Amino acid sequence: MTAVPLDATNIRILNQLQQDASLTNVELASRIHLSPSPCLSRVKFLEQNGVIERRVALLNPQALGLSVNAFVRVRLSRHSTDVVERFAAAISDMDEVMELYLMSDFDYVLRVMMRDIDALERFATARVSRIEGVEQVKTDIVLRKQRHKTALPIHRTAADLTMVSDSYPRAAY
Repeated sequence: MTAVPLDATNIRILNQLQQDASLTNVELASRIHLSPSPCLSRVKFLEQNGVIERRVALLNPQALGLSVNAFVRVRLSRHSTDVVERFAAAISDMDEVMELYLMSDFDYVLRVMMRDIDALERFATARVSRIEGVEQVKTDIVLRKQRHKTALPIHRTAADLTMVSDSYPRAAY
């Protein structure tokens, strides 16, 4: 996917939506000092071009009884396409897996959320380690979350905005 050019107004829209995706169009327009109609057109443009993938509610894991946050590192026995695809397919069906990354050192890193340490142990030993092709499983338990962001850093310098705004497709709204 190619990057969509962003002007200062679109960046303000995206920053506001990253902070609170439940804003109505009127509220959003007011916050970015734009009238509602062009604001809505810009949001639709950003959605249609894949800049805004979706809008979600962020839940409090502790309020739901999910107190253990851990990273599970997995090394595969082979790197053949079938082993990699089989592992990724098996993991994709596990609701506890919040994130899954193919890595350069260990083969995969999973971020998981669990109710307790016993559930984490069962997950690692009875589920992940039994997937065909898994050679090694190591688990790191998060002791304290120091920082967790969901907002992407999309601030731009004035020079970047000048360059981008010259080529921005104004006819889109």
